[in-house]
Amino acid sequence: MAGRAEPRGRLALWVCGALACFVLMTVATEAAGWHKYVMLGALPRQETDAADNARVVADMWVGNLSGWWQAFGVAAMVLFVLWLWTMRELADRVWPQGQRRHPAWALFGWLVPGAQLFVPKMFVNDLWAAARPASRRRRGAPLLTAWWLAFLACLRWAGDFAPLKRASTVHAVGEAMRGLLVGDALRVSFAALTAVLVWRLSGALPRALDGTQQGPAGDQAAGE
Repeated sequence: MAGRAEPRGRLALWVCGALACFVLMTVATEAAGWHKYVMLGALPRQETDAADNARVVADMWVGNLSGWWQAFGVAAMVLFVLWLWTMRELADRVWPQGQRRHPAWALFGWLVPGAQLFVPKMFVNDLWAAARPASRRRRGAPLLTAWWLAFLACLRWAGDFAPLKRASTVHAVGEAMRGLLVGDALRVSFAALTAVLVWRLSGALPRALDGTQQGPAGDQAAGE
């Protein structure tokens, strides 16, 4: 008999931590953009060395924070894919016949055009179903639907901070900020829902595995 699976291992904590840092950098970069907007509006029309220095400092903050934002976003994505892979290994031990996609789709599902619109959701649906008791096994849940709708909305409306970095006038910065607000709200929502998904599934799948190892009596314990 295999050993008991560890609930909510370190990888889940790393994923949630990276997502939290990504959200923090999103908010910080928005704040830097707002500071740039206020600063440009307060500068005198006549060019001075002090005004030029203030612009350089504001651009530096936006550039540096957006760089960290991008780095934490990539880190969160890499960690999330690794987490999906580990969850798939558990699901293959709990309900192998219910896993409809090859484990490699944990990565390629996010990269292949067209497939990214539905394959990751199918992949996670199968993991979620494997974590349920056999008598109540069902793919999908309101959490998964909300999580996936947030992702699709991010694909459609969320941009990056490049327009904010390029903006050099009050009007241009204001336009960039207005364009970012909706996208950043969607990104924060998606990151929060992803963290909830990771936390719940990281606890449920190991319990389901323990239940299958203990016999039919473990099915009821896995769903509690």
